[in-house]
Order: sequence, then structure tokens, then C-alpha cells
Amino acid sequence: MIAIILAAGYATRLYPLTKNFPKPLLEIGEQTILDHLVDQLREIPDIDRVHLVTNHRFAGHFREWLAGRGEDRAHRGLRITVHDDGTTSSDLRLGAISDLQFTIEEAGIDDDLFVCASDNILQWSIHDMVKTWKRNGEFHICVRHEEDVEDLRKRGNAILDDDDRLVDFIEKPQDPKSNWVVPPLYIYPKSSLALIDRYLEEGQNTPGITGDSPGQIVEWLYTRIPVYAHKIDGTILDIGNPESLEQARRTFGE
Repeated sequence: MIAIILAAGYATRLYPLTKNFPKPLLEIGEQTILDHLVDQLREIPDIDRVHLVTNHRFAGHFREWLAGRGEDRAHRGLRITVHDDGTTSSDLRLGAISDLQFTIEEAGIDDDLFVCASDNILQWSIHDMVKTWKRNGEFHICVRHEEDVEDLRKRGNAILDDDDRLVDFIEKPQDPKSNWVVPPLYIYPKSSLALIDRYLEEGQNTPGITGDSPGQIVEWLYTRIPVYAHKIDGTILDIGNPESLEQARRTFGE
């Protein structure tokens, strides 16, 4: 299994802090947001290769971060490659799914994929999600239980059957149908990779589906292939604005 980290956003809600610096490299708890994620990926025996896709403005920052991963640091054992998608501003960004396809093509990937965003601190084991996936090898999302209606409206909303198979999905619904929200972590089995390019060609023209966020392809995929959910037991610190950044730093005692 190969991991792809999506890190090509411009984090405009955190300006000016992130105007010339990538959000995943902000420090929380004496290490970067990205370090927290890579520490988790390193705990998954199935993953030994990581591809990180970013934009041209921040590619140098990530390469400097990677160059600082010495043998005495936590990430040895993982081969990490940084990919530059060539964009230079938020207005020109490719979008998450286009960046995913760009990385697959540039790296020549033909394997099962663990795909994740780069701006969350996951306070639960993502290795458990891989263990769940191994039960049937199908496309997997993860879901967490949320009671706050306003939070439900900001995220993907999943409806599951008794076998935790996805039977309905709505990205950022005004009227949520369930309490299951979908954090940006996905397992793409090798057999599903061809559908990414197909989605970029036709999926965004499907009625009710717009944009290029990681969740929106799920809304298109679940009607074409089986999609299952891993229910997480833990919290996620979503670093999206100055308030959530400060809250995360307080959580880690800074």
C-alpha cells in the first residue's frame, strides 16, 4: 500500500500566517502537523512509501522539511517523495482529486492507496482503518459520530447500512440525514484507480455533484462501486482557522 498526502492547498483562512508558509508545517506540540500524520503512517506495516503533493509556492518548504528527517528522527523507514503540481496561487489550484490523479500519473502508481489530507491531527490509530479495509478490500472511508448540526453541515454526511456499507452520501448538506461525518481519509483499492480519471472527465458534470474536494468523489463513487466505512473511536483536530490552531496548541499544552 502507498500513501498519498494532499498538501497543495493555500490555507487562505489562516492568512497572514500561511501566506508564504504551508499550514502542514506549522508546529503543534513541538512538532509539525505533518509530523503528527507521518508518525501515524509509519506505524502501518503495509505502508513503506509516501507521496506528498503540494504547490509550487510551498514545494521548497516541504523539501527542506524532508531533508531534515535524519536517521535519528521518527520517520525513518518511510520513503517520502515531494511532488510539485506547478500552481502558484489559490485561484490556480488544481483541486484535491486533480492533485491525486497528478501524483498517481507522475509517480506511476499502480497499487492500493491510503489518501489523506495534511492539516488534521488524528487522535486515533489510522492503522485500525487499514485493518478494517483488509476484511473485504473495497473502497473505504472513515466516519465519526457528531451531534453538532452546524458541524454536520460543514462536512460530508454518510448514511450506512447494517454492514457499514455506504448507501447515501451528501457533501456539506443543509439538512443532514445522519450523525456520521466523513473526515478526509480514504482507502482506494488498486481496482478503483481508473475511476479517478473518469470522475475528472465526467463525474463533476453529474447533477448535484460539483467541485474537486476529496469528499465529492465519494458522492459519485458509491453508486458505482461498493464503499464501506470504518467507524473511528477518537477525536480529530481539524486545523482550519486561527481559532482551531490555537485550540490545538492548547490541547498539546503550549
